[in-house]
Formats: sequence, structure tokens, C-alpha cells
Amino acid sequence: MAKKFKYSIGEMTVRLLKIAAPVKKELTISTLASIIGNLSQMGLMGFGAMMLLNAAGYMAGSTLMYGGLMALCAVLIVACRYTEGVVSHAGAYSLLAYMRVDLFNVIRRLAPACLMDREKGDIMNIAVSDIETIEFFFAHTIGPMFTVVILPCTTLAIAFSVNPLFARVLLPIYLIISIVFPLVSVKLGRNVGVDYRVHLGKLKSQVLESIYGLKDIQVFDFGQKRLDMVLDTNRKVNRAAHGLTLHKQLVSSAPTFFVYLARIAIIGVASILAAQGTTNPAGTIVISFMATASFSSTQSLTMVVSSLLETYAAAERVFTLEDTAPEVTKPANPVKVGKIEKVEFKNVEFYYTDEQKKILDGFNLEINGNEKIGIVGESGIGKSTILRLLLHFWNVRGGQILVNGIDIRDADPDEMHSRIAVLEQDTFLFSGSIAQNIALGKPGATMDEIILAAKRAGIHDFIATLPQGYDTEMGNMGSRLSGGEKQRIGIARTMITDPDVIVMDEPTSSLDILHEKELLKTLREHCADKMILIVSHRPSTLTDCTSVVRLENGKGTKEAVK
Repeated sequence: MAKKFKYSIGEMTVRLLKIAAPVKKELTISTLASIIGNLSQMGLMGFGAMMLLNAAGYMAGSTLMYGGLMALCAVLIVACRYTEGVVSHAGAYSLLAYMRVDLFNVIRRLAPACLMDREKGDIMNIAVSDIETIEFFFAHTIGPMFTVVILPCTTLAIAFSVNPLFARVLLPIYLIISIVFPLVSVKLGRNVGVDYRVHLGKLKSQVLESIYGLKDIQVFDFGQKRLDMVLDTNRKVNRAAHGLTLHKQLVSSAPTFFVYLARIAIIGVASILAAQGTTNPAGTIVISFMATASFSSTQSLTMVVSSLLETYAAAERVFTLEDTAPEVTKPANPVKVGKIEKVEFKNVEFYYTDEQKKILDGFNLEINGNEKIGIVGESGIGKSTILRLLLHFWNVRGGQILVNGIDIRDADPDEMHSRIAVLEQDTFLFSGSIAQNIALGKPGATMDEIILAAKRAGIHDFIATLPQGYDTEMGNMGSRLSGGEKQRIGIARTMITDPDVIVMDEPTSSLDILHEKELLKTLREHCADKMILIVSHRPSTLTDCTSVVRLENGKGTKEAVK
């Protein structure tokens, strides 16, 4: 029978505890503070009972001594609660930062192949919201995990010392509240927590897409239909949230029955002992007070359990992404390829999924030296796929791609990234200055290098008109740049890296004829020594190519440009 969930509660708990290892000092301090604070709460009630009994003449000692112990316990409660809250959250937030960095590295490792079918908004929700939800485990769960054991054991030991019968009636109640009820609650409520996180992720993704696509929604009068889609998902979120709320209320209220049952049990045992002639009013009162404090702290674990439903659901989404096997892995012994002089596609076969028809089927192509190759064919036939396979976004399903005679799967990926530059249809501009965006592939570039790349891309004159020039922040300007201006910044970004190979996917799609001519002039004058592959539907973009590869039925025919 297939597992309903990918990870068990035990597996996730162990894994979360391993993640917490770097801040074990902080978590140890917060756990000790939690234990001492809860024991002090019991002590406050116990010593209070003793002070009353002492005043009534049933217990030896001085009222001042018991009052002093109560004051000490009160101070410890306040100090420990403060210490627990501050230290546990400090440790938890540093772990969240570590988890986000780790997840970013996971996303880099998986992209783009393994993230192709995932919504960007959902991935962002995992990276931000789900990891934020996991904070509850580190800040609010580890301490209670120990407290729920130590407090009952302390109370049972004291109860046993008064009379074993007290311990025997309290033991099953502690087991129900501390172990049975939390485990059953988490098991029965996992579906609710998972449904809530999944639907919430989808809702956030839809909202994000709606914001990014607002212009198209307005142009095509898609607003009402899009709103209906968001509202439908929102209803699913509300239903899941309602179920989660019902579960939380059940989890938080049901243990109260057992707390009152414990108080009744203590009175019942005291009555039985009194009927048998074994009276110990002082012990009974002390146990009653301490048990009340103990159950109050133990019962708080049930609130932790209800919140853990979301935490474990979020953790499962994070761990599932982290454990996804990448499509492309770095070779154990990467081979340096040197300056790229030759690229060969040998009988390459490729499809994105097993059910899909082959996009490339026996595709062959040889590119040497500074050849300029144009790739043409119908939309969706696999032109961009050829470029992505050369960039090693995916592994070929059959055949080989050789670079300088070395299989691309054995080549050093870091070196390949430095030797192959890519320019796609849409240039993404990061927050930061224009200069930083141009120097993306060469962070140590000088200002002269940045300006030279901008001039070659035909964007320098535009940048010079901006009040802050190359220091203009894209966070403010990005949305006001035209598609052509963004594309030219992308071209400058490509030029500054001085690669051996330039891969271009519809590079002039956002350029007018004038700027297209400027780009082609740049390629002629400054990239004559480079290997270039261009995918374009514009014949004019391919005029400087030495050959054109016509793609059809998964195969390519290389033709000289006339």
C-alpha cells in the first residue's frame, strides 16, 4: 500500500532537530528556561499550599520561608519566560535564514528542468511562507517536548511519596494528555494541515500572477474570470482553514475534560484514604495545587500540537522540494574543456516527459570555430530546446553533445557557464542599479567595461539621459523600461562576459529595425571571433549567419546562407 504522506511525523521531527543543530546552544538554554519556568510554576502553587497549611498549623516551618520560596519561584517564572522567548526566537530566526539560503541553493540545483511544471508563486510561498511557519517548531516546540515529560514525572514522584494511589490514578491521565492525545490529534489532523498549506500556496501563486499579468488581464477584459478563479481557490482555503480551526478547538478543549477528571480523581483518592482511616490533608492539598499547575503547563502542549499541523505540512512541502532529484548533476570528476572551438550534436534524442513525443530524434549538428549558426523552424518544434541542451539545462535522452570532443555531461559546469553566454526573449532585471544588472555575469567589472558593453549594445545614450545614469535603481525604473530597452541591457550583460559562445533565443523580438541593425553590427564588429547560435523568426536577424539549420521532424538540415 502506498504511503499517504511522503514523510512520517517521526522522520520530519528528527530532520527538523538535525537542522536545529547549529543553534543547539540557544535551544538548550531556552529548553532549560522552559523546564525551570514550568517547575517554578508548580513550585509557586506547592509552596503557596504549604504556606497556607503552615499558617493553619498543619505543616512545620515558617510562613516567611514559604513566602520567600514563592517569591523566588515568581521571579524565576518571569526570568525564564523572558529568556525562553528571546533565546528560542533568536535561534529560530537564524535557522530560518539558513533554511532559506539552503532552499535557494536547492532551487538553483533543480532549475530549470525540475521546476518546469511548478508555479513560481508556489515556489516563492515555500521559500517564504512555509519556512516562516516552520519557525514555530524551533521556537515553541522543543522546550515543551521536554517539559511534557519532566513535569508529569515530578508530579507523579511527589504524589507517590504521599501515597502510591495518587500516582496510580494520575498516571493514565498524564499518558492520555501528554502522549495519546497529541499523537492521535496530529495523525487525524495531517490532511487538514496539508490541504490548507497547498491551497494557500495556490492562492498566493494566483494573486502573484494576477499582479504581474494585470496589464494583460485589463487588455483582454479577463478581470471577472480571473477574479472568479481567485475566489474559488480562496473558498478552498477558507474551507481548509475552517477545518483547521475546528481541529484546533477540539485539540485545545478536549484535554480540559481530563484536567478536571484529574482533580476529581485526587479528591476521590483522598476520600477513599480518609474512609480507610489514612488521612493526609496536607499531602492532598499540596498534590492538588501542584497537579493543577502541572496540568496547566502540560495542557499547553495541546495548543502546540494544533499549531504543529501547519508546521509539519509546511515542512513536508520544503523537504519534498529539497529531496527532489536534479535532472542535471555535477560530474564527480569534472573535465576542463578550455576555449570552445567545436560543438557537436550526435544523434541527439530528447523529450521533456516520458509521455511526450520526441522533440529531437536523431538530431546532428557540428559547429566549428567562429561559425554563426541560425536555427529556424515552426513554433514549438524544438529550436529553443537545442539551445537549452547546449546550456545543459537538461540531459539528452539519447546521443551525445560534445564540446571540444568532451561529453557535456563530463564537462565542468562552472567553466561552461563562464564560456557560454545566453540572451533570451525576455530579459529579467534584478533590483539594483543598471550597472549592477549589466555586470551580472562579471561582478568585478570596472565602470569602463560596463560602459563599453552598454555602448556595444546600443543602450549607453539612453542610460546617459537618466538623472542617475548607471546608478539608476531598477526597482524604480524596471517597470518603466520598454521591452527593447530591457533587451539591450540584456545584450550588454552578454557582451561584458566576453564568452566563447553566444546563444541567442529571439534576441531581436523586442527591438525595432534600427536597433536590430545596431545589434547585428555589434555582432559583426565585436563578436567576429565567437561562435554564435541564434534562434529567430526574423530572416533579417539571420543575415550575418554563415549557415542556417532548418529543424523538421526532430532532425536538422544545415544550409549555407545565400
